[in-house]
Amino acid sequence: IFAIIVVKQLFGGLGQNFMNPALGGRCFLVLSYALPMTTFTYSSAMGSFDAATMATPLAMVKAGETVNWLDLFLGFHAGTIGETCAVAILAGGLFLIWKKVISPIIPFAYLGTLAIFVLLFGGHGFDLNFMLCHIFGGGVMLGAFFMATDYVTSPITDLGKLIFGIILGVLTGVFRI
Repeated sequence: IFAIIVVKQLFGGLGQNFMNPALGGRCFLVLSYALPMTTFTYSSAMGSFDAATMATPLAMVKAGETVNWLDLFLGFHAGTIGETCAVAILAGGLFLIWKKVISPIIPFAYLGTLAIFVLLFGGHGFDLNFMLCHIFGGGVMLGAFFMATDYVTSPITDLGKLIFGIILGVLTGVFRI
């Protein structure tokens, strides 16, 4: 309701929204329902479910704990939808690129810029595990392939897409680091 009415319709309807409605709706949910949005349910082999609240992978890395980037890539880490199983998000994004639904310029510029930013300013030197945790942790992959490439809120020209992707990568790096 928030995404459609506030983000989309109050600003003129289809094609006039100021941001991606799905992103606006997700932000609204996280701000309104922080605990349910960060409590993850696990299923054990016996079929029982346990709910647990835990630090995000990025908070764990920032605290000096070791996070396996491969677990983030393959989806073996708890998280909200779009923040886990980067391989599935990558496969979906590459499929959209292959079908020419989206251009690869924005996602690759975004991810490449973020990777370089984290390596240069992350305070861990040339630590590939740290950099890959930033790429595969959080909603960066979802944002790069499915949010930043939204037709209404992304640039039309190739140069504009490149600049947009670079700005997104720098801003994400600044907010994270």
